[in-house]
Amino acid sequence: MSYNLKEVMNKPERLAAGHRMCAGCGATIAVRGVLRALHEGDHAVIGNATGCLEVSSYMYPYTAWEDSYIHNAFENAGATLSGVETAYRALKKRGRLKENDNFKFITFGGDGGTYDIGFQSLSGAMERGHDMVYVCYDNGAYMNTGIQRSSATPMFADTTTTPVGTQSNGKLQGRKDLAAIIAEHNIPYVAQTTLTRNFKDMYEKSEKAIYTPGAAFLNIMAPCPRGWRYETSEIMKICLLAVETCYWPLFEVDHGKWILNYEPKKKLPIEDFLREQGRFKHLFKKGNEDLIVQFQNEVDRRWENLKYRCEM
Repeated sequence: MSYNLKEVMNKPERLAAGHRMCAGCGATIAVRGVLRALHEGDHAVIGNATGCLEVSSYMYPYTAWEDSYIHNAFENAGATLSGVETAYRALKKRGRLKENDNFKFITFGGDGGTYDIGFQSLSGAMERGHDMVYVCYDNGAYMNTGIQRSSATPMFADTTTTPVGTQSNGKLQGRKDLAAIIAEHNIPYVAQTTLTRNFKDMYEKSEKAIYTPGAAFLNIMAPCPRGWRYETSEIMKICLLAVETCYWPLFEVDHGKWILNYEPKKKLPIEDFLREQGRFKHLFKKGNEDLIVQFQNEVDRRWENLKYRCEM
């Protein structure tokens, strides 16, 4: 059906208010956006790797989750939900569940539990082709344990393990392109999105991921006000700048076909995105102009490579 913002926002919330996530956090906005894509009457089993989202939305016996919920260890969200999905199919086959009991399997993990510690179980679940959706809320560092760098952290970011100082300009390496890596598993659906464009892009991709048979992966940029150091009210502006500078392109890989969902009419310079975040403030000091040029060159290289894949 066609996207209607008012109808989507009026759907019953599956993540209740009253959790303890920070104001201006992108993770819970991403979760709510994904879960709104579930159709009325469908049930969900939600997995959640240890991280900000888990510790702030669940503390036994209290939970903000309206659907069945499983807290996984940091490293095994993919394995846990793939096991639950297998058990569900076995029970269905044996007639132990009602025919109209329709369950969907969705697991959430931050970039620490997805790009790094949980990558092995994620890769295994995708390779086996379980009918599930893995959602990475990518906030670019290990935020829950003190803002340490992850392989999703962008170059030159100031973190507690890549601190800026007289001899350092932050993280030296670029971020891992996880969506492209998961696409190489030849699963039915992979997509990258964020919190912008009236949530239309995120909603449509979430619905497609949930209702496409087989394994699916969503990578959602979900800014963190503590780690990125921005005013909490500026989260949507930062997401928009990430898209308009092509730092975070919106694309999908549907059954092997690469599709670019949005191309800016006028691509903005990367400094427009970096300037809004305290973790990059050192880049704007005199003498660091070449670092911004280096960052821009890397963004341009990845953008041209993505366009080439989509044109092919």
